[in-house]
Amino acid sequence: MGTIIQRDFTGEAMGLLVFIGLGLHDEDDITVKGLEQARECDILFTEFYTSHMREGVKEELEKKIGKEIIVLSREDVEAGDIILLEAKERTVGFLVPGDAMSATTHVDLRIRAEKDGIRTRIIHGVSIVTVATGLLGLQSYKFGRTTTLPFRQKGYFPTSPYDVIKRNKDIGLHTLVLLDLKESGETMSVREAIDYLMRLETTKKEGVVTKESVVCALGDVGSDNPEVVCDRMEKLAAKKFESQIFCLVLPAELHFMEKEALQVLAGAPEDM
Repeated sequence: MGTIIQRDFTGEAMGLLVFIGLGLHDEDDITVKGLEQARECDILFTEFYTSHMREGVKEELEKKIGKEIIVLSREDVEAGDIILLEAKERTVGFLVPGDAMSATTHVDLRIRAEKDGIRTRIIHGVSIVTVATGLLGLQSYKFGRTTTLPFRQKGYFPTSPYDVIKRNKDIGLHTLVLLDLKESGETMSVREAIDYLMRLETTKKEGVVTKESVVCALGDVGSDNPEVVCDRMEKLAAKKFESQIFCLVLPAELHFMEKEALQVLAGAPEDM
């Protein structure tokens, strides 16, 4: 049964746009609240360009929810017209990997909806920001600004990630580094990410990232068997990983409990 269209005191139709976080790994990561809300929506959209999930998630979600899910491209979401047009008089669900409001594109879409008189609602999901700290045993309040390493392209080699890491490190804060991905499914590997960081060091020469720097790699986060590894930069670059989707954490000043956690939970070197 479709959701009954609500109308304001003027008699004009009032739509609803619900942002529903999917979590990080598979179709079982969606919350009970998110699942129930998705079943009540008239139409469902999703995107997988801000973060990939396990292969086949869309089809499994359709079975679990009992509705078709329309996958939108990056251009579709950034334009927003498809979603906003449907949400003017219907209840629209927008299924988002991770937490529903992690990407600025989604925040922008919510603002536009509210300005257009479309009501919005958020069903939050698990975020890499909290999961990364938990898996490593690091203290969440000791993280600074998050940064992203983009795929290198001809004439495009931004150095801003280096500056973010340096600013965080200077005030004793850890840095979560997200690795780029493409809509085609290609993801940046740990080796590519470390190569990028070392090239930044060669360019900037400020001693922020060296072969001896300790770095953590997290793969298949949200699964039953995530890869959680902490080692020196040079050794981590040579390691073979089974996971496809990764993020890095560059620790700064460590509390004694954080140091012990990295050694016990992530195999960090004893002489760290």
